[in-house]
Amino acid sequence: MTVATSALIPALQSDGQILAEVNGCLGLITLHRAGALNALSLAMIRDLQRLFKAWSAAPEIEAVVLLGAGRPGKPAAFCAGGDIRFFHQAAVAGAPATLELDAFFTEEYALNHLIHQFPKPYIALMDGVVMGGGMGISQGAKLRVLTEHSKLAMPETHIGLFPDVGGGYFLSQCPGAVGEWLALTGQPIAAGDAIEFGLGDVFVQSSALPGLIQSLREGEQLSAEHVVATVMEHVDLAPAADHLSLMNRIDRHFGLADLPAIMASLAAADDEWAKHTLATLLKRSPLMLAVTLEQLRRARRLSLAEDLRMERDMVHHCFNLRPASESETVEGIRALVIDKDHAPRWQPARVEDVTEAQVQAFFASPWSPEQHPLRALN
Repeated sequence: MTVATSALIPALQSDGQILAEVNGCLGLITLHRAGALNALSLAMIRDLQRLFKAWSAAPEIEAVVLLGAGRPGKPAAFCAGGDIRFFHQAAVAGAPATLELDAFFTEEYALNHLIHQFPKPYIALMDGVVMGGGMGISQGAKLRVLTEHSKLAMPETHIGLFPDVGGGYFLSQCPGAVGEWLALTGQPIAAGDAIEFGLGDVFVQSSALPGLIQSLREGEQLSAEHVVATVMEHVDLAPAADHLSLMNRIDRHFGLADLPAIMASLAAADDEWAKHTLATLLKRSPLMLAVTLEQLRRARRLSLAEDLRMERDMVHHCFNLRPASESETVEGIRALVIDKDHAPRWQPARVEDVTEAQVQAFFASPWSPEQHPLRALN
């Protein structure tokens, strides 16, 4: 018996920010918030959860593809992350707005876990900007497709946050100390590096992407194997990695035991890359750099579920360990996108003044295991 397409698409509530369609055995999802670079809202996260849960259980759906809507004449964007203006507004407003902020992180991290555990081939077309939350909804894909426009980053330290959405888990699996380098600096990487570092799988020329999407949308899709084959028919040779020649330097500096040692090592080097990297770190919150380094080191011993629970503890402390007016994250967002003065007032202002107690406070869970908002993840 043929099931009507509409019966396979649950009711969506993000006012058109998530579009869903079915072609044969394929479920196709489009992030449709191009004006905001497809940044995730809570409503979008909830719609994505509805779709992945419904299609996980539907035998008619054998594969899922996710892409980001574009704007004619504008650079491509898969997903630029979470809505950081919303983070700032909710934190400053206090209760009850902070309840929605809590829901955002709990449900986003649960979605990240759901995607990693999705039992069917899931393909992410990561064209353009893929940052923060965009990495969270793509790194669990079975096939991560990149183009020459792909720009991957976990830039959270820029706003006094840390690489969340499972960032501890997938960055810590990068070779050598690459994960620490990407997490601390927020360095964007292109397709060649992403594939080399284990953050992408295959390369497709952007000029071939419209034809690929049309084939997925309109071509006969009778099996998961055929969906994957449709993608693979468009795969091309990936460009060379940009940073592979820097691996020895990345490992030498970012493999050191702690943040002061990393900073001192970069300061002692006489090459331009080290000077530029140090200058980048000196703009970041010293406290959140130390917290991020601790996160990456802990995450290497954790499962995805354990890492996401740890990150949920950490993000709670980002907004609650201090009053909103003293939060590093609130201050970082203020400086970048609210007042746009690009002059955050970090507390403490120097790496030397960050204490071990300040760092470890971010890893003390405010919940018992039985009460943790992500206790159901396994």
